[in-house]
Amino acid sequence: AEDGIRDQPRSRGLGDVYKRQMRILTLLFILFAQTALAQGSIKVTNGSGAILRTLDRLSGNVADFKVTNGEIITLGNISVLMKECRYPSQSIDIDAFAYLAISGQETEKVFFEGWMISSSPALSALEHPRYDVWVLKCIPYSKGNFMYQRAF
Repeated sequence: AEDGIRDQPRSRGLGDVYKRQMRILTLLFILFAQTALAQGSIKVTNGSGAILRTLDRLSGNVADFKVTNGEIITLGNISVLMKECRYPSQSIDIDAFAYLAISGQETEKVFFEGWMISSSPALSALEHPRYDVWVLKCIPYSKGNFMYQRAF
């Protein structure tokens, strides 16, 4: 260093990088596991249906549909069957879990079948080149002027 040029800092090597990544991944796994366990203990209530939002990527059209359990809506060349919607018993506005079956009309190819979660739409998303479908909220059962709820 007498010539005015500083010594280059020594490389820490890939081993240190991997150790740091493993610590971060372990921490993320622990946080995810705690969240999953906490969500697993949520009491839910069945809704009578759901409000779904759709996007046609070609035209840019966005539409909301009120769909009851067992109802099928048609979006271009796909059919969306709303099988069931559940929401946390303490509040309908917190989250929504909808079981959907989405298939092609002509080919009857199943593009998606499973639970969509309104708070995490990318967790289980429809993979279709033209359409997006996601859950906004559940619709509660109503009987007269009060809400009728079936909890489990």
